[in-house]
Amino acid sequence: MNQKLKEKITESLSSVLPVSCIVLILGITIAPIPLDPLMLFLAGAAFLIIGMGFFTLGVDMAMMPIGEKVGAQLTKTKKLSIIILACFVIGSIITIAEPDLQVLAEQTPAVPNITLILTVAAGVGIFLALAFLRTLFGWSLSHILIVCYLVLFIMAFYIPQDFLAVAFDSGGVTTGPITVPFIMALGVGLSSIGQGKDSHGDSFGLVALCSIGPILSVMILGILFQSSSGSYEPMTIPSIANSQDLWFAFQHELPDYAKEVFWALLPIFSFYLFFQIFFLKMRKRQVIKILVGVLYSYIGLTLFLTGVNVGFMPAGNYLGKQLAGLSYNWVIIPISMLIGFYIVKAEPAVQVLNKQVADITGGTISEHTMMKGLSIGMAISLGMSLLRVMTGLHLLVLLLPGYALALLLSFVVPPVFTSIAFDSGGVASGPMTATFLLPFAMGACEALGGNILTDAFGIVAMVAMTPLIIIQLIGLSYEFKTRRANAKTDLLVLDMNEEFIELEKEESHD
Repeated sequence: MNQKLKEKITESLSSVLPVSCIVLILGITIAPIPLDPLMLFLAGAAFLIIGMGFFTLGVDMAMMPIGEKVGAQLTKTKKLSIIILACFVIGSIITIAEPDLQVLAEQTPAVPNITLILTVAAGVGIFLALAFLRTLFGWSLSHILIVCYLVLFIMAFYIPQDFLAVAFDSGGVTTGPITVPFIMALGVGLSSIGQGKDSHGDSFGLVALCSIGPILSVMILGILFQSSSGSYEPMTIPSIANSQDLWFAFQHELPDYAKEVFWALLPIFSFYLFFQIFFLKMRKRQVIKILVGVLYSYIGLTLFLTGVNVGFMPAGNYLGKQLAGLSYNWVIIPISMLIGFYIVKAEPAVQVLNKQVADITGGTISEHTMMKGLSIGMAISLGMSLLRVMTGLHLLVLLLPGYALALLLSFVVPPVFTSIAFDSGGVASGPMTATFLLPFAMGACEALGGNILTDAFGIVAMVAMTPLIIIQLIGLSYEFKTRRANAKTDLLVLDMNEEFIELEKEESHD
């Protein structure tokens, strides 16, 4: 086996193993799980581990180089209108192909699927173009975010309540495992022509703005349609009598996800071929490496999505029901926090973000620091989400103060931390959130007799919010330590200068 692939699979094993152990321990203690969902979960974990290994290696070999080279090539074009149009087209086409967007469309039956998909895609395309303009002219990300979120929260009071959670969730859904690596790499390529003082900060922030576009566009759609997001249908768990039934459950879904991933990767691959033929003209060896990387990405994401959708979704839903049905059901809050702390490590795009942050900042912000911050953020968001499920708190009661704090912090921390923090919100709310944590909250809400559409939905929005605060607090701590270290250095230099002057005086007296 390829040594790098072996290393990636080992890394993914260490990421998925803690969550699997937590579910198994709960299954044999306070929340017994039938063999059907348990077998699906274990098999799904195996798909997940292998798929994540292939995908992360494919991203390193193909997705990141393609994004960086396309971004760098776009900057060589002197016509601003062409670059803006290219950003809009890239953002729109990649979003249309994002597999998780289909899930969102199915959850809003009051709006035709194609209408919702095109609306969301247009939102991402417009804001990707805006993100490029920010990079080009050095506009403050904090100022743009304040204006955008102010508009969002004003509009939130005018759309149907059960449409609100779906609108905020759409921001996390569209920044999935395909969109994020490409957009982040595109940002690195585009940042080379930016006029801002902070080149590190300018290379981030694209995902942050692309997460706002879908929320805004879906809100506008909700106002125009004046309709609800639809109705919730309880999840059915397939019956597993033997090992052959278990294989058939995955075999039945595998071709569908293989087709979805193919159409999702096709736009990126097409962009690369276009730029390779007319502009890049890379060497044969480099082209072969990228082709192999695209193949790895395809295999990995197909296995990953099959594993989480077929294996993790039923287990998450059933576990939520069991825990919420306990006489001491308050225990679901600390348990959800524990699951959240570890499950973020299994998000494929998180691995990509952490690595790029470490590379861009020269190790100043380590992968370990980023992962710890995201894990704490995920734990807090899951705790608050399950508290909301149990009490029926309105989503805006938590989102308004959370985003207000995040935006205030953006004015006191280094710009690079603000950009990374707002990117991390979209990255953390990936497929694992949609296919395990959301069904977990739905199962708990169903057992408690709550409103699924207003209480359970919104968990993606919560997951996307808390990292904004945690990562910026890390930045604040970093800034404080840096200033203190600089102050000590200045004092040391001052003391040395004073000693030198005194020594000179003594020598002159002699």
